[in-house]
Amino acid sequence: MFTSAEELIEHSSPMVSLPEVFYRVNEAVEDPECSFAEIAHIIGQDSALSVRLLKIVNSPFYGFDQEIETITHAITIIGMAQLRDLVLATVVLNKFRGLSGQEMDMKGFWLHNIACGLMARVMATFCHEKRVERYYVLGLIHDIGRLLMFLVIPEQMNQALQKAKLEERLLHEVEKEMFGFDHSQVGCLLIRSWKLPDLFQSAVQHCHDSMVDADLPMETAILHISDIVVHALEFGTTGEHFVPPLNSMAWNRIELSSSMIPLMIKQLDREMEEALKIFN
Repeated sequence: MFTSAEELIEHSSPMVSLPEVFYRVNEAVEDPECSFAEIAHIIGQDSALSVRLLKIVNSPFYGFDQEIETITHAITIIGMAQLRDLVLATVVLNKFRGLSGQEMDMKGFWLHNIACGLMARVMATFCHEKRVERYYVLGLIHDIGRLLMFLVIPEQMNQALQKAKLEERLLHEVEKEMFGFDHSQVGCLLIRSWKLPDLFQSAVQHCHDSMVDADLPMETAILHISDIVVHALEFGTTGEHFVPPLNSMAWNRIELSSSMIPLMIKQLDREMEEALKIFN
């Protein structure tokens, strides 16, 4: 039994390391002197990844008027940071989709997280945020710590699952009570090991918090609300049997009228079918 989230991550390191191509792309994007051509060259060395990325950017999911034929062209259209986020989404899905969990409904898990990512992306668009692809990635990986816990300590997580259901409590609260840490902490540490920006780490760590600072980052607020909406719509499952409570500070932060929610849900429904074709 692990006594800390750090121990669990250290034990799981070989299982959860991402392909080298992602780390190289991430490093290149953070280098202000790196050119589009250099990033395209790095991605081009992985032909399967290149084909998958071009398929995604040419799909109705993006809806570009012109066909994008090369990775360099893709970078000029969506930008280096957005392409990095898309690479991350692709390699995470490929990495974890091949794993199987005894106690976790893997199909339900990815359905929930893809829906959460799409909802976050839609909400960010309604909020006129820039670089909205990062919101999709945040939704996609926000519960990755729980998946890892189900893979590494399945029996203990099943006990937590049953306890939460029996006592009508949120699973992440029971995780903290039983283990001394929850999946959000595990996810934050995992994302840190992937060398992702601090905003990714912070959003994942705090997206389930019922009380956070009034000046919380937009990423955390949107992720928090998107997770609740997707739970309420019953898109998949990550083990939670109840819809988490809404943090009013998060709602105030995004500054949207409640009348926008039905419109965002309609947009989510439109994008969900196409996204499942691409990412499934």
